[in-house]
Amino acid sequence: MGCKDTSKLIVATSANVQFPIEEIVIQFEQESGLEVDLVVSSSGKLCSQIEQGAPYDIFISANLDYPQYLNSKGLTKADPKIYAYGQLVLWTCKNIEPNIDLLTSDKIEHIAIANPKHAPYGVATVEVLERLGIYNEIESKLVYAESVSQCNHLISSEAVDVGFTSLSAVSNDEMKSTGNWIEVSSDLHSPIEQAVVILNKTENISESRKFFDFMFSEQAKEIFVKYGYQIPENE
Repeated sequence: MGCKDTSKLIVATSANVQFPIEEIVIQFEQESGLEVDLVVSSSGKLCSQIEQGAPYDIFISANLDYPQYLNSKGLTKADPKIYAYGQLVLWTCKNIEPNIDLLTSDKIEHIAIANPKHAPYGVATVEVLERLGIYNEIESKLVYAESVSQCNHLISSEAVDVGFTSLSAVSNDEMKSTGNWIEVSSDLHSPIEQAVVILNKTENISESRKFFDFMFSEQAKEIFVKYGYQIPENE
């Protein structure tokens, strides 16, 4: 009984997709009888940890770039696969109507965004602000969070006036009736291609493959759609 349970999977997941992944894990555990531990952080930080030897089995990223980078370094079992496309929203928990045009006004003093150095949703946010030609004008108002999860905390606690986050963050049961939000046009930023990959560090290749495949099951697709993600057409 003292032997280590090597069948327990360690899944590193981007903060933006935490809520749907938690639901997917519950269903996977019920169907497979396997146990899953989640490690939640920004995609960039998780990528760095993996490169430094973190013993994760699966990496669920908020974009395609980080898994592709790990693949180019020979740290993955196969090419990453896109499981969903993310949607950016502008969210506030203060008594104001969220509006992109409002960001340049004196009414807005602090705007939360996920750090673009680590978080793909932060990269998308900067693209939006640059495409609208207002990035330089409001840069001093930006408050950088280490991940979407931390960004959500800044917004929900009203530490900032508004913030950019993922649609999934405002679609979960805890937050769906909190504050006001609007979707940001996907034409204003590059597609947020979210990908998953099995890592070379895994000692549970069969179990990892089962979880990887479950990410593309009908059950998982329904959960992703519920949280505002788009599913690739070929899936």
